[in-house]
Amino acid sequence: MTEQQAPDRGPSRADFTYLDTTEALAAYLAEAKEAGHSACAIDTEADSLHSYEEKLCLIQFAAGGRYSLIDPLAIDDLSPLVRYLDSVDVWLHGADFDMRMLRRTFDWIPGRVYDTQTAARLLGARRFGLANLVESHKDIVLPKGSQKADWGKRPLPDKMLQYAVNDVRYLLSIADALVADLREKGRWDWFIESCDTARDSAMVRREKDLDKVWRITGWGKLEPRGLAFLRALWWWRDGEAERRDRPSFKIINNEYLVDYARALQGGGNARLPQRFNGGAVRRFNEAVEKAEALPRSEWPEGPKRKRVKREPRFDARFGKLRSVRDANADRLGLDPTLIASRGTLETISGNPEVLASGEVQLMRWQRALLEPAIDEVVAEIE
Repeated sequence: MTEQQAPDRGPSRADFTYLDTTEALAAYLAEAKEAGHSACAIDTEADSLHSYEEKLCLIQFAAGGRYSLIDPLAIDDLSPLVRYLDSVDVWLHGADFDMRMLRRTFDWIPGRVYDTQTAARLLGARRFGLANLVESHKDIVLPKGSQKADWGKRPLPDKMLQYAVNDVRYLLSIADALVADLREKGRWDWFIESCDTARDSAMVRREKDLDKVWRITGWGKLEPRGLAFLRALWWWRDGEAERRDRPSFKIINNEYLVDYARALQGGGNARLPQRFNGGAVRRFNEAVEKAEALPRSEWPEGPKRKRVKREPRFDARFGKLRSVRDANADRLGLDPTLIASRGTLETISGNPEVLASGEVQLMRWQRALLEPAIDEVVAEIE
């Protein structure tokens, strides 16, 4: 911390409005609309570290120099907020999580979502967390301490409220600076396309794959019989987590489950720590017995370790694509993976037809920066 930098003391209760009724929310947003603000900043907090199914617990809001905290756990009807956010530009930082929470809660995402993290990365920032941007743009060090707090509890203490307001307090002024820089560098269109692509992706519903959800780190080293035990124990833990409304990792961690499955597949025993009550132990033992009784035909399949034969021109294509990508990244001061990840380049190099089929989709600005290598690869299959 330099002599000029000072830790931010945070807003006082007089600096923001806590909204916990539909009437108060509607009145507050009517005032914001009347003031003619064209943009707002929001952030969200959830209780994913403290409950079985995470839920939206707080929405931070900023517009026109005013700040509010919106309590979705107390407000019956949040439709005034949905309508308002659809009428303005909505700025977030690291928007993926927030968009996911909004879609899960409302089956909706604002029509125009802009991400200051994306903007900073497109300008070449290598440290692009919110605290990093506040420090670099405002010369202010934000306090830490509430990232892992339980946002579902009420009432929220002042420390957490102040932490929450800080997540939107500086966002719009930072956004203004980033927009000016993007336009000056000719990267505004890149930014818009990147934000639109992220929003479209967040709107897609992804169903949980029940055959993959239990395949946790370490599963690939187990035999099929061990996988049967691991699957049974994973679902036992999931049931205990739902029963106690706790995150699964707070019931027992993945490493224990894999160790139990490994011991059981070899004919050994698995015993829970003493902290588990009789009911949980009984259900655990029942899960083990059911898995043990499964016929071989019902054991899960192990990992498929099929070696993929590399296309003959793979190395030449990959080298050409990476060379063009890295040269442009160096020239523009960008992280090369923003233009295309290594995995993307490998997929294209192994089978250029993925570009035509849409299996690999590059944004227009990404594709333009990979030319002429892309043109040469595509020409091979035309």
